[in-house]
Amino acid sequence: METPVVLAPMAGITNAAYRRLCREQGAGLYVCEMITSRGLVEGDATTKSMLVFDELEDVRSVQLYGTDPAYVGKATEILCAEYGVAHVDLNFGCPVPKVTRKGGGAALPWKRNLLGEILTAAVSAGARYGVPVTMKTRIGIDEDHQTYLDAGRIAEESGAAAIALHGRTAIQGYSGTADWAPIAELVQHVDIPVLGNGDIWEASDAVRMVAETGAAGVVVGRGCLGRPWLFRDLAAAFAGETVAVLPSLGEVRTMMYRHAELLAQHMGEERGCKEFRKHVSWYLKGFSAGGELRHALALVSTLAELDRLLEQLDPDEPFPTSILGAPRGRQGSPRKRVVLPEGWLDDADGTGLHLAEDIDEVSGG
Repeated sequence: METPVVLAPMAGITNAAYRRLCREQGAGLYVCEMITSRGLVEGDATTKSMLVFDELEDVRSVQLYGTDPAYVGKATEILCAEYGVAHVDLNFGCPVPKVTRKGGGAALPWKRNLLGEILTAAVSAGARYGVPVTMKTRIGIDEDHQTYLDAGRIAEESGAAAIALHGRTAIQGYSGTADWAPIAELVQHVDIPVLGNGDIWEASDAVRMVAETGAAGVVVGRGCLGRPWLFRDLAAAFAGETVAVLPSLGEVRTMMYRHAELLAQHMGEERGCKEFRKHVSWYLKGFSAGGELRHALALVSTLAELDRLLEQLDPDEPFPTSILGAPRGRQGSPRKRVVLPEGWLDDADGTGLHLAEDIDEVSGG
């Protein structure tokens, strides 16, 4: 990969329109929203509706969630054979209670052998089509139940092409500060590439992470919310070039309209505009746009209306440097505990363990 940057899957965010917008800014790997293996295998309509790709998306990348090796293997085969997917990433990082309660996401790597069975099923299915499989995980369930070193070893033994590590435990959720030291430790522990994830808010953070940890690249999630041009800055930074000047509100305004336009192309104007609403506050973070105008933008239902409202923003207002390096998107507080299946921590084996898979889960990690 020329620019060692991956867009992390984010539910309701990283649809085909947003991936196209980010690709227009810079090189990288842009991953589709997470889908469930059972949903895909059983032909769930919602799951299939998420598997939409832009016509310029030459490398189709999908993140798959699953807890059952048979479902995950079959889903990987469907993605390769029917959707022309060129990369499959397995999610073992989601900290959301409805996922960990079923033993999925960040809870699953505690069961070492089950993790190996799932990875092996996906890798062997992908290998028949020449499609690499990677995995994403966290440091562990909590400080006392760390899983990342074993997960890295198992990923390597199973034939995974790479592993991405988010420098937080499941109990932290998205709170606090990411710990990059385990990323550096994992780099020393395995021979496959390790990608680092967590608290990359600016291009300089990505360069620093790679320098400090030896990671082969970075995974960017919340840092690009309302800032698709971060991928332009990342491409420049990794190429050793000067990072571009921060955009004025006029340039942000243009980006906002382009985003809504792409959503409208993929979903139809009304739904596209509704989808765009959630992005308004991220784009305008730190700018002086008034509350009334922000409110109107967050209720927009046509592109013409959006265009008229955007005209009211001062195109010459400079980018608010005070927000550089500040967290974006969800943060919250650490959880009091991670919700797990009864007796989950009693053993770390999990061979042949059968976990019920839901058709719909939520993305994260």
